[in-house]
Amino acid sequence: MIKKRPSIQDPAAESQMFNQRALFGFAVVLICFCVVIFNQYKLQVVMHEHYMTRADGNRIKLIPQPPNRGLIYDRNGILLAENRPIHSVELVPEQVKNIPETLAEIARLIEITPERQQEFLKEVKYHRRFVSIAIKEHLTEQEVAIIAVNQHRLPGVTLEARLTRHYPFGELFTHALGYIGKINAKELAKLEEEGVSANYAASRDIGKIGLERFYESQLHGQVGFEQVEVNNRGRVIRILDSKPATSGDDLILSIDMSLQLKAQELIGDNRGAIVAMDPRDGAVLAFYSNPSYDPNLFVHGISGKNYRELLNSPNRPLVNRVTQGVYPPASTIKPHMAVLGLENGTVTEQTRIPDPGFYKLPNYSRPYRDHVKWGHGWVDVYTAITKSCDTYFYDLAVKLGIDKISDYMKKFGFGSRTGIDVMEESAGLMPSKEWKRARHKQSWYPGDTVSLGIGQSYWSVTPMQLALSTAILVNDGQRPTPHMGRYFRSQGKDTSLIAPLQTAMEVKDHNNWRIAKEAMRQTVMVQGGTGFNAFKGISYSAAGKSGTAQVINMAVNQKYDANAIKEIHRDNAMFIAYAPAENPSILVTVALENAGGGGANAGPIARKMMDHYFTRQSAAGAQP
Repeated sequence: MIKKRPSIQDPAAESQMFNQRALFGFAVVLICFCVVIFNQYKLQVVMHEHYMTRADGNRIKLIPQPPNRGLIYDRNGILLAENRPIHSVELVPEQVKNIPETLAEIARLIEITPERQQEFLKEVKYHRRFVSIAIKEHLTEQEVAIIAVNQHRLPGVTLEARLTRHYPFGELFTHALGYIGKINAKELAKLEEEGVSANYAASRDIGKIGLERFYESQLHGQVGFEQVEVNNRGRVIRILDSKPATSGDDLILSIDMSLQLKAQELIGDNRGAIVAMDPRDGAVLAFYSNPSYDPNLFVHGISGKNYRELLNSPNRPLVNRVTQGVYPPASTIKPHMAVLGLENGTVTEQTRIPDPGFYKLPNYSRPYRDHVKWGHGWVDVYTAITKSCDTYFYDLAVKLGIDKISDYMKKFGFGSRTGIDVMEESAGLMPSKEWKRARHKQSWYPGDTVSLGIGQSYWSVTPMQLALSTAILVNDGQRPTPHMGRYFRSQGKDTSLIAPLQTAMEVKDHNNWRIAKEAMRQTVMVQGGTGFNAFKGISYSAAGKSGTAQVINMAVNQKYDANAIKEIHRDNAMFIAYAPAENPSILVTVALENAGGGGANAGPIARKMMDHYFTRQSAAGAQP
């Protein structure tokens, strides 16, 4: 019997397997279709705004527009800091594939020093890559034409015309106005820390020193923008929206151009400073430090050679001597010392002491010499100030003691910054026992106090401090805030920068102010006063005090001979003066380095500054 062969096919199993596979394939297709639908929904609905923004970002650019910097004028409307148009060749880092090669190519077309090329490559590292950076500014017409002809070969390189700062009077106002310069990495980090970096998105420059730095936020203005549509090559097709930049406020100063020119003329080749102030409100009328330098060198980046010359000059032109020059005040502080002595009751208006030409501490043999070898005879407070008797103030200082002197003189502003509207200011030094112990690891000796009585020893001041302290004395203890900025002008509206007077110190007897001021009047108005020769023949009343500050110590029996010592070791000449004596409208401080006697050398300069001031006042009053 033949067996039945088993069937190879299993239709039922195959059908079941097909159905399973078909069902699995359908499920896979369905899942993929759902994923596609979900992604389409996410892209077109959920992420619509995000991708629309990215798409717009490829065709729409926001270009920041720099504001015009505010102008600076003197009190009579003379323009001291202006904005001038210049052409520059610039590069946008993100649009250039190889920056060094492009820079080298430009250098083959126009002159760019190797030093400037290195500086530019450093600038690229810390600037935003989408911000244009100037390779060379102040292009000549020929250089503009050369770059324009070859610009098609230089992608990312543009020719720009913009306004830049210019100081028409050069070195005359350098230490007052300061200057602007390119924003460096440190300044950029500070702007970001302060949250104002966005306002500098289109700005290359920032105030570096002087008024330009102090009033940076008001002078800079507010950035604007243009929203533009660009093609795939980055060229602008059309402007979609714009917001104009807001120019910075104009700054009007209290400085008088004519008086500033007079200060420059009078100081000549001397190293030193002249400051003229209205003591009634602290308005600075003249602010001149010599030697100076041209601030325009720094606006577009000073060369290394020129900067080294300024930095290494023995005359130190970079130092603002009005606020950073520190000198012993010498006898100019004798009126201040007199007020303290009268207030403390150590002396009275009638107190007289003998002056044999020297002073000796009890139980000490060393004599402290008076500038008059044979002395002044019997001396009261008037004679002591008028004839600048050292012996009187040696004695007074010892009787008062260092603690009282230091504490009281700080009320006059010594040892602290004046608050004038420049940031480059020294605090000077008003010494004390604690200071000497911390600084020199030594005790305070009686001899230190003796020298302090005539403004020597460790005591140091700036010319601006000396002007302020005298203004406090003139105002019977009321303190003005020194300022060069008078007011800001914006859209026809003026904002005053003048601060009201503050009480710096109060006295028990207001007659003490009168005594000190009367002695200062006699110093220049009465024959025999140390300032009489300098002010002889004036047509107005004045008051003042001379000072001759030793730069080096002299031996007890050594005679000072200017011709026998180096110039840098010669005495400094100091003078403070104000007029009219009864109701002052001008106060002048003069400090001349290594010039000799204060009355003979600084006094005539103070007098001529006042002559010029009152001549102009009379001329202005005579005009209809």
